Amino acid sequence: MALRIDIITAFPTMMEEAFSYSMVGRAMKRKCASVVNHDLRKYATDKHRTIDDTPYGGGGGMILQAEPIFRCVEDLFQIPPVTRDGHIRQHLDDSTEVIMLSPQGEVFTQKKAVELSLKSRIVFISGHYKGIDERVHEKLVTQSISMGDFVCSGGEYPVMVMVDAIVRLIPGVLSDAASALSDSFQDDLLDCPYYTKPEEFRGMKVPNILLSGNHADIQDWREKQKKEITQKLRPDLWNRNNQT
Repeated sequence: MALRIDIITAFPTMMEEAFSYSMVGRAMKRKCASVVNHDLRKYATDKHRTIDDTPYGGGGGMILQAEPIFRCVEDLFQIPPVTRDGHIRQHLDDSTEVIMLSPQGEVFTQKKAVELSLKSRIVFISGHYKGIDERVHEKLVTQSISMGDFVCSGGEYPVMVMVDAIVRLIPGVLSDAASALSDSFQDDLLDCPYYTKPEEFRGMKVPNILLSGNHADIQDWREKQKKEITQKLRPDLWNRNNQT
């Protein structure tokens, strides 16, 4: 079954343009995945299609309202209203996730991308402005994910990154499936150096081992390079995973 991704956003045209290219566009053409954008303003209840308002308690910025998001999610899953005593997970199986980008969430990693690529359906709630009404997080979200210790002007940008990272792992998307298996972070290591023709460029030569034709020795060299580079450039990653 192809992975279905739904994205709830105030800027659907922005997302549609981005996903028409590269691996996500290829995945949709090959029917390995589908990406559907949903205009949050269609679920507003007033004539101005308002989806945000000022925060209770004061402070700067605008907050995305709970009602349009609840209405959208309930419409996507065709479920009754989620109230105080309920939670969206009660209506979903384990192969479906509703994800919100949040600084409080688990940091997105290659391991998480692999995990999500095995799901059958993912709904992303893309925040904007100052934040999202906390009741959305409490009742509609099954996973909160962070892209790192920085802030973007909208959740659309990290959602694009996540969708690309997930979709490219689906079988049939990459022409060379083995390529994804050797990506950086796939085995908690940075990847090794790569070279292509010409063999010598401005006095800089390709390492002799790569020209030897001995595939076992080449693989050993690559594994050694991955460990050395990770220790040198990402000691935090090396130490976190207890590499020896």
